Amino acid sequence: MTDENRNILVTGGAGYIGSHTVLELLNAGFKVVVIDNLCNAFKGKDSQKPESIIRVEKLTGKQVTFVDCDITNKGALNEIFKNYQFFCVIHFAALKAVGESCTIPLQYYQVNVGGTLNLLEVMKDYNVDKFIYSSSATVYGVPEKLPLTEEMKTGDCTNPYGKTKFMVEEILKDLCQTKKEWSVISLRYFNPVGAHPSGEIGEDPNGIPNNLMPFIAQVSVGKREKLSVYGNDYDTPDGTGVRDYIHIMDLASGHVKALVYQIQKSPKGFQPINLGTGKGLSVLQIIAAYEKASGKKIPYEIVGRRPGDIASSYADASLAKNLLDWVAVKDIDDMCADTWKWQQNNPNGFNKA
Repeated sequence: MTDENRNILVTGGAGYIGSHTVLELLNAGFKVVVIDNLCNAFKGKDSQKPESIIRVEKLTGKQVTFVDCDITNKGALNEIFKNYQFFCVIHFAALKAVGESCTIPLQYYQVNVGGTLNLLEVMKDYNVDKFIYSSSATVYGVPEKLPLTEEMKTGDCTNPYGKTKFMVEEILKDLCQTKKEWSVISLRYFNPVGAHPSGEIGEDPNGIPNNLMPFIAQVSVGKREKLSVYGNDYDTPDGTGVRDYIHIMDLASGHVKALVYQIQKSPKGFQPINLGTGKGLSVLQIIAAYEKASGKKIPYEIVGRRPGDIASSYADASLAKNLLDWVAVKDIDDMCADTWKWQQNNPNGFNKA
């Protein structure tokens, strides 16, 4: 691979999934430019870079170029493409809370759809035609059957967040129809959890966590009093919601594998690929595994179901194995142990104050 193939733009690279992927890209020998508007990342007032990126540099011994940039600002994106040559764009930058998307839908459409359109237009202007998109299992809506496979229909999404991911996938399909040279891989994630095994980087949500694992972690260190379990009357083995949880390091390696696939095989067109473990775990199973890893009791109460939630969702990840030579290798014990280590080392996340 020549050097010009090694410069990768990562949008939203200071966030949870972005920062772990940046670390894996650096370890694989790529050069990375990160853009982020820091809406979900901490930067010290005297720092040039977000804390997550500073720690990634420390863990890898390599440098990251960081630019504070919002994808809704097309002029700022244009400047970045003017200053750097990119082989591929990996696009994480998005608003991502399902519940919040139901209360401020316009903002979600503006950032997730409008911001992505800006990015694609600027890429087109600079002849960058390789794109790895951070999509979501929410594009499948309520599953007709399980496990979920890539050829199943998408679009009956139960919340605005899922709809934005679905809409961008539709835009990408249309783009690939008209621009045959484009290579787009849409990675449909299931539920990313865990942290880097060093405990140096992990999930650091602003405010009240929207996802199960960081909430459990905050309960375990006394930041929250108890966990609310939304519904125990689902058609699942123990009545609580079942999801396909995937370790963040497995997810990050999936992005590197997708990039290597683009370099080696030069695929054209739109290709969705599930990244999951292929099996579901219930909320109560996650609580039990976390209690085992941390030695802490997790107090919880059963409350009513949340609107938009479904009983079960898990992936068929065989396409990722066949195309990318990727499989998830870490299990629920790894996910809980690494989350616990991160939370212990960083009770207030990246902000030490």
